Amino acid sequence: MAAPVLILEETDSTNAEARRRAEAGEAGPLWIAARRQTAGRGRRGRAWDSRDGNLATTLLLTLNRTPAEAAQLTFAAALAVADLLDRYVPPALVSIKWPNDVLLDGRKSSGILIESGPAPSGGLWLAVGVGVNLSHAPEGTERPTTCIAEHLHHDVAAAPSMEEGARALAETFDAWLERWTRLGFQPVLDAWVARTPGLFGPCTARLSHETLSGIADGVEADGALRLKLPDGSLRVISAGDVFFGEAA
Repeated sequence: MAAPVLILEETDSTNAEARRRAEAGEAGPLWIAARRQTAGRGRRGRAWDSRDGNLATTLLLTLNRTPAEAAQLTFAAALAVADLLDRYVPPALVSIKWPNDVLLDGRKSSGILIESGPAPSGGLWLAVGVGVNLSHAPEGTERPTTCIAEHLHHDVAAAPSMEEGARALAETFDAWLERWTRLGFQPVLDAWVARTPGLFGPCTARLSHETLSGIADGVEADGALRLKLPDGSLRVISAGDVFFGEAA
């Protein structure tokens, strides 16, 4: 059964709200969604533009898992967002770019940020933050963006409301969480690979202190990207900005 959804009028960031609740002893599972975020964050400390009508939500839950195991849920979250998009646009338009950018017709439509820490009562609290462009696509971004409404003949009224999107995501994520809990990571990774083109082709990885170019060679068992460099060596990349195909 999907976790309940709490909808706030405004917060600084749904991930920050989840962290405060976790550190105060709340265990979840609980989805925290906000109509407005005043300080939304993406990966690497980037600002996340969350306009009225788009979805900004975070799942707070507590797990008896290692941080490395909990990190596997970033792949489940990407699949859940992809399943959400499938409900409103042709599934052929939906794909995932390593590790968790969900694309709509090749443009970024969502962002995922997972944070964690030790739970006061034991185990690990997890904040699975998800932003989905339902009715507006942010401007001035590093990469082209889109939203669901653009693929519904620009009919914003036809796009799901924030509330509808939040509840749909709670449903799609619950299905993947249940599968991960019952069957382990491999079925999740297999489904993720099936939705992720470019894992075997030209690739450029922009890391914190260097940029590497080569040929992607699939992923490791934990989802880390394998990159063959021109000198024949292999680098395993766990985090970074990655460009595939012509963009590489």
